[in-house]
Amino acid sequence: MSMSAASTKFKNVRKVLPRVSPHWVGDGFHVYPIFGDMAFTNEVSPFLMFDYAAPQSFQPTLKKRGVGQHPHRGIETVTIAFSGEVEHRDSIGNSDVIGPGDVQWMTAGHGIIHEEFHSKKFGQTGGVFEFCQLWVNLPKKDKLTPPKYQPILKQDIPQVSLADNAGWVRVIAGEYNESKGPASTFSPVNLWHVKLEPNVLIDLKTKDGHNTMVFCQSGSVQVGDASIKNAQIAMLSLDGDSIRLRSKDEGSVLMILDGQPLNEPIAARGPFVMNTERELQEAMLDYRSGKMGRGI
Repeated sequence: MSMSAASTKFKNVRKVLPRVSPHWVGDGFHVYPIFGDMAFTNEVSPFLMFDYAAPQSFQPTLKKRGVGQHPHRGIETVTIAFSGEVEHRDSIGNSDVIGPGDVQWMTAGHGIIHEEFHSKKFGQTGGVFEFCQLWVNLPKKDKLTPPKYQPILKQDIPQVSLADNAGWVRVIAGEYNESKGPASTFSPVNLWHVKLEPNVLIDLKTKDGHNTMVFCQSGSVQVGDASIKNAQIAMLSLDGDSIRLRSKDEGSVLMILDGQPLNEPIAARGPFVMNTERELQEAMLDYRSGKMGRGI
């Protein structure tokens, strides 16, 4: 284990969310809406939505598979590729492709228009596609910040080995064991990709008062006194500064979502997330009048 039990106050599991049936987003992303009815509530703050596309085989095609141009305001979208490639273009001039282990961290802020597709190369070759997309809320004071785009390559993400060859932690955002992730954030957020070898017990240090969730990407894992399997998520208590994890015979791959709750009103409609209904109406008017850009 990574720390002594005497110095640790473990977070308790307050809820394991039921696995919800998947649905299609566009024609390229067959996703589980992991937060289910908890999405866009303060129960998951500072996060908003979490879609996971489990491994799925796609046949070669010349057709573009994905989601065409659409706007966002008031949030950040975080896209992580596990298998296959995702291509992104937006209204502020960014055009990029991410592959396995890479991350796209897009700040919509005041407003941006973008599109997301399987890459041209992946479309032509086909293969197994797996990814996730997380929406992170922006604090009220930063809702209208200028939009920006952070391309984060696999080799730029620190991978910290766990004690006794128990596995590793990839630090996408925040900090783990003095290793800092490359993503810049507007509120305190830890986003870790974790692999546990079979039948290991490990304690991961988080922060008291943070909203912490453990998502099981593959395998199964015991979180405190609860067990979760692939495409399930455990919501932990705000109280406590550590997570106790025990893998089973097949090991597990996890995502740890951990952040300081914003405790601000949430007004959400489609691609816009603000604090009031009036701000949502302003967002729609600004989009229609071209203030978020005039397309890609």
